[in-house]
Amino acid sequence: MPGIVSTVIKLALVCLGVGLVLAFFDVDPVKLLHNFPQAIRSAFQVVVDMIRWAVPYITLGAVVVVPIWLVVVLLRLLRNRRT
Repeated sequence: MPGIVSTVIKLALVCLGVGLVLAFFDVDPVKLLHNFPQAIRSAFQVVVDMIRWAVPYITLGAVVVVPIWLVVVLLRLLRNRRT
C-alpha cells in the first residue's frame, strides 16, 4: 500500500508541475482537449523542426569528433596489445 500512496503523490506533484508550466504558457485545458489532434500535430511538427535544426550541427561536429575518437580507440587497442 505505501508504494501506491507514494506513486499517487509523485503523480500529483508531476501533474502540478506540468499544470504550472502549461498555465505559464496560457494553455487552457478545455481548449487543449478540444483541439487535441491539432495539438499533437503541432507538437510533432516542433519535434521534426528541432531534428531538422540539429542534424546539420550534429553532422558538422561528427566530422571532427568521430575521427578523433577513432584515433583514440585505435591507440588504446595498440597499447593493450603490447601489454
